[in-house]
Amino acid sequence: MIKKKIKFTLLLVLLLSVSYFPQNKIIISVDDAVEIGLKNSKLLHISQMKVKVNSARLNEVNASRLPSVKFTGIYSRLSEIEPFVIMMPSGPFVLSPSILNNYQLKLSVAQPLFMGFKLQSASELAEFQLKSSEAEYSKDELETIYNIKNAYWTFFKANEMKKVIDQLVLQMEAHLKDANNFYSQGLMTNNDLLKLKVQLSDLKLKQLEAQNGVQFSQINLNNILGNPLSTEIELSQNVSDNSIFESNLELNTLLESAFESRGEIKASEFRKHAGESSVTMAKSRWYPEISLYGNYYYNRPNQRIFPSQDKFNDTWDAGIMVSMELWNWFSTSYQTEQAEANLSQAIDAVGVTKEAITLEVTQNFFNFNQAKQKIEITKLAVEQAEENERITTQKFKNGLVLSSDLIDAEVSLLSAKTNYTSALVDFQLAKAKLDKSIGK
Repeated sequence: MIKKKIKFTLLLVLLLSVSYFPQNKIIISVDDAVEIGLKNSKLLHISQMKVKVNSARLNEVNASRLPSVKFTGIYSRLSEIEPFVIMMPSGPFVLSPSILNNYQLKLSVAQPLFMGFKLQSASELAEFQLKSSEAEYSKDELETIYNIKNAYWTFFKANEMKKVIDQLVLQMEAHLKDANNFYSQGLMTNNDLLKLKVQLSDLKLKQLEAQNGVQFSQINLNNILGNPLSTEIELSQNVSDNSIFESNLELNTLLESAFESRGEIKASEFRKHAGESSVTMAKSRWYPEISLYGNYYYNRPNQRIFPSQDKFNDTWDAGIMVSMELWNWFSTSYQTEQAEANLSQAIDAVGVTKEAITLEVTQNFFNFNQAKQKIEITKLAVEQAEENERITTQKFKNGLVLSSDLIDAEVSLLSAKTNYTSALVDFQLAKAKLDKSIGK
């Protein structure tokens, strides 16, 4: 019994805590959303780590062109054997004593002089891969910015749609109240009154759908921004005719901007250069490899000193080494063919990327202009629908038109306001998409 009371008390405290502390609420503009989204984007973090990997790879390759120093230490315990003794006139002479403990200390220095252009090509390959990953990061950043703006304006659009429907529901409820008065006075038939009730029910169903759309788009925006999904977002940005600016955009200018700024083109160009370096590196095995080396020994016993002595002695050696593969069953030729084929693919990829971007920019340019013109058209439709609804409402109150006429006028006004709001938001989305396609 006591345990049940404790559990009930804990549950009550938990419920009170949840109700007392409200959910997180933030007020953000488009720029705020972009800043938050870029900071929390996992996609950008992955892309950034790719840049870091390629940067470290470049440093690693460049380090291989510098002198290398290596230290080796070995201790060995040998099995006991009889020392090698020769008889001399003066008596026995130990020619090779049995030294059981062996110590070998070695310090080596190596410097490559010529590796058949392998090291230079590897450095260039790593550098172009780094630049390619940096260009890919720029592309991912633009994609993330567009996705954030798209989610922001989609949430804004859902809110505006709900506001329009909420307003029309209030108008319809007020109108239904008047209709009930007309019906009680015998000025309206039951059939017309039922039509109004059905119309109000349909609007409330759309109101529910709009509310669900607001909640889902808010969750989607939170997900993209990296916020807790329960975070309540209030948008400080707004759209109006004032946000529509006059511009003299030309398609050729936009295409030039895209070719200069788009990360995909830069990345494909760097991959092409990396392919050229790969071909040079594959051909490097046809050349000899030349390097300098030097070794310093501090051993006990030192094998170069005769006879062997159970003490440390130092010696050294230095030289130049030349090596060259004389026959490897055409392995170098096959590697070169692979590198040349990959280079050919990289060259074709540059052209394919440019063609795809040309189509993307062209389509977004036309959609941008279409979205701009759509605002003017839908704005005029709203003005006409509002005037028609006003006149029809007055006629309905004076008994000059049927309730079905008023319903049609209110539905037309709802459709016109919805289209106008959609046009304003679609313009912002079209502008964001055009900016992304030109690398802005």
